[in-house]
This record gives sequence, structure tokens and C-alpha cells, in this order.
Amino acid sequence: MGLLFKPMFLSLLLFLLWHQTKAENFSNANATRLSRARELAGRCNFFRGKWVYDSSYPLYDSSSCPFIDPEFDCIKYGRPDKQYLKYRWQPLSCNLPRFNGLDFLERWRGKRIMFVGDSLSFNQWQSLSCMIHSSVPNARTSLMKSGPLSSLTFEDYGVKLMLYRTTYLVDLVKENVGRVLKLDSIQSGNAWKGMDMLIFNTWHWWTHTGRTQPWDYVQDRNKLYKDMNRLIAYYKGLTTWARWVNINVDPSKTKVFFQGISPTHYEGKDWNQPSRSCDGEMEPYFGASYPAGIPMAAVVVNKVLSRIKKPVYLLDVTTLSQYRIDGHPSDYSGEHGGTTDCSHWCLPGLPDTWNQLLYAALVS
Repeated sequence: MGLLFKPMFLSLLLFLLWHQTKAENFSNANATRLSRARELAGRCNFFRGKWVYDSSYPLYDSSSCPFIDPEFDCIKYGRPDKQYLKYRWQPLSCNLPRFNGLDFLERWRGKRIMFVGDSLSFNQWQSLSCMIHSSVPNARTSLMKSGPLSSLTFEDYGVKLMLYRTTYLVDLVKENVGRVLKLDSIQSGNAWKGMDMLIFNTWHWWTHTGRTQPWDYVQDRNKLYKDMNRLIAYYKGLTTWARWVNINVDPSKTKVFFQGISPTHYEGKDWNQPSRSCDGEMEPYFGASYPAGIPMAAVVVNKVLSRIKKPVYLLDVTTLSQYRIDGHPSDYSGEHGGTTDCSHWCLPGLPDTWNQLLYAALVS
């Protein structure tokens, strides 16, 4: 990976490297101090806690959800163990309010909610769709898909639950030289305006190289680069996104969330099992702290959010998700035959907790 960046960003890189050294020794409590979310969560830090067994889980049956995608339908595609469905996130100093889909619909009657991001946003959007549907199984719904936009409407409540698929948030365009990732441009942001709630996400595709890399060049202002340090590029892209939020969001009309970094579990060394991956894992990691420490991308997110002018609530799901080494589709995905998926999440599963945290932020 090339290290092509201007000297002005050297200080950022040095900051990230220094912070990574510190982060590797952080406890779970210290890790959550990185998040602005604790300031907005009221009396309780929802993101500091532990996974506990709960026989009342899961929150819905995958076979009864008409919206679930084969990619996440692990039970349908043969996952034999069910214990991974039975874990509930328990904050240390309070209880999460149990998700109530009817209450959610009443609170957001006539409103438009949009997830903006990559396949992890798709994962969370589908989770929320199933969670709401399980509360109102007889409600009239309509599903529309057009290009990058999908929209599920709960007709009786006028609630539109939308997904805008965009890999990087910033623009990826085809030009004469090839596919160009434009770090300082968000033309697609026009589709996000006027929403009542926005939940953003991006990270996983920033790390792709070789044949899975969807761009040929990175453009920063008027200069093209064949490659760039990915954390620097991510920082620049998120800074452009933050500028878009500052210019286009009216906090009195729109609530803005950022989905924290969702971890992958391809390398067992991250949880002190170097010969393993997520494949075959059937319970969470229960150590006092996650051995791999805080991802560098999470440091970048916190740095950008610390400078944003408009209120953005960070769904700080990174640490609690790192412990769920058991929650991935692995070999039980309807769309990844022959490959092991340790990046997305089974439904029901971990994204349901993300949405419980979203709900808690809205009702607290």
C-alpha cells in the first residue's frame, strides 16, 4: 500500500500510530472514553458492558421476516448451532430499553429514516426492518428498489425506512482515466437531504486492494494518486462527509448517527487464537478486554467527530461487536457460497443490538 500523502498529514499519521500503541492496552472502560456517544447517552454509557445469556432471545424469527436477505439468513442456509442467538448486551450501569417496534413507528409516524453506507448499513437496515415487522406483523408494507436506493414503507404509519447504498460516502465515478475515488466530493449527498434521521457508515471497502478494489485512482482536490495510505484517505473522506453534514443538516429537523466501525474476524490472532477464524465459533469472546485493541479506523472516526460542528451521535458498536466472534454468517450465507464471511452478521443477530442501541438513544 503506497504512502502518498502531503506533509500536512504527517502529523495525523503520527497521531494515529501513537494512539494505536496506547489503544492496544486500553481496557473496555478506557476504550469507550474515545466516544462522544457517552456524552449523549445521558446517565448511562450504553456501550460499556458485557454479553449475557438470555433465553428470551432472539427478538424475532428469521423465517417470519419477509425482508431478510439470503446473505444474512444463516439458519435458512444451514447453521446448526443456535446459541449465538441467545446473547443480550447488558450495559454495566443500567439496562437497555427493550425494543418496541410499535412505539418506534408511533414516534416516527410520517417520517423518513435513511441508512447511508455499504453492506453493513444494509445489514442494519434489514435488522431494523425485521425488528419492527415482528412487533406489527399484520401492518401493510411496500418495498421499492431503484438503483442505490431501497425503501420499505410501513403504510399504516407513513414511516419510510430507507437504504442508500454507497461504499465510501464520497463519490466514486467513471472517468476517462478509469474509476476515480474523489475524496473531496459528495454529489450523491443530494439524495440524503430532507431526511428526519440519517445513520451513516463506511470503512470496510477502504481496505480493499487488488481485484476487489473498486477504484483505479484516488483524487484529492485536483491531483490523482494511484494509491494512498488508506487511513489518510479515510480521514480525508470522512472530513468531506463532516463538511457535508455541517452545511446540509438542520439539527432541529434531522437526527444524525454514525455507525461505529464494525469489526471482522478473519484472523484469530485478534482474540489470541491464531489458527482460527470466525468459522466454527459458537459463543462470544469473554475476555476482560479484546486482545487486538481499538481499530485504527475507530481512532479516525473519533478524531473527525470531535471536530464536527453539528451534533452527531456515535453508535459506538466497535468494542461490543469485537466480542461477537460467533455472530458472522461464516459458511452459512446464501450469497457467499464457497467463501467464509467473517465481516457481515447473521440475522437475527448482532445488528439487532445495534438497533436496540439506536432505539435507546432515541427514547432516553
